[in-house]
Amino acid sequence: MPFARLADIDVHYEIAGEGPWLTLSHPLAGDLGMWAPQMSALTANFRVLRFDTRGHGSTSATPAPYTLEQLADDAAALLDHLGIARTHWLGLSMGGMIGQVLALRRPGLLDRLVLADSTARRPANAAAMWAERCVQARGGGMASLVAPTLQRWFTMAYATAHPETLSWIGDVVARTAVEGYCGCAAAIARIDVLDRLHEIKSPALIMVGEHDHATPPELSEQMSRHWPGSEYCVIPGAAHAGNIEQADFFNRRVLDFLLR
Repeated sequence: MPFARLADIDVHYEIAGEGPWLTLSHPLAGDLGMWAPQMSALTANFRVLRFDTRGHGSTSATPAPYTLEQLADDAAALLDHLGIARTHWLGLSMGGMIGQVLALRRPGLLDRLVLADSTARRPANAAAMWAERCVQARGGGMASLVAPTLQRWFTMAYATAHPETLSWIGDVVARTAVEGYCGCAAAIARIDVLDRLHEIKSPALIMVGEHDHATPPELSEQMSRHWPGSEYCVIPGAAHAGNIEQADFFNRRVLDFLLR
């Protein structure tokens, strides 16, 4: 299991495939394993880097709170450590937020960006909502957040038909470090880069699940309007984790965009 020592954390990462670099960044309470449905398609065309965000998976958890700038700098430090001067970026939810901030902090580092089920501006109730979830995590452990997380991430129809997938993702959520969850929750609760998206010169594909209530389609539409030349795509029949729920559609659309 490869690790990179970066300042105050050990970052767990994996590399597979051959071709141009493509970096994958997972959502809050996820880990690099959540990209399993993409790996066969992506590694046939790219050299794929997956990593666990600070406080997630096997990467070190430091005391909360974190900032998106800190998480973006973690990603940049990993890329520098591995000698990656330019990479495509595929981020889901929090991973999409990290990608936006990284693109603004390190112009020229990211080639094409795919941002799925993400946002560029926090809703008015974000701070209170995430603070409440952190209170729940600290009081009842991450296991107490599994059911509501799965309800947000998957449609009822998919959850009923795929109990093994729900069990897998539920285990990932439950294993997330409370400090890492609360640290990253504090970071994403403050995202506000919508008015700066026009500064990013990289092409972008902005995707969102048709039934995503966690980051609704209107937030992705808003991002696309502020990002000149970006493409907007709705993932039919998906909630928040469209890369899993509609993996075939997701993979085809991502490859179509990245291979042009």
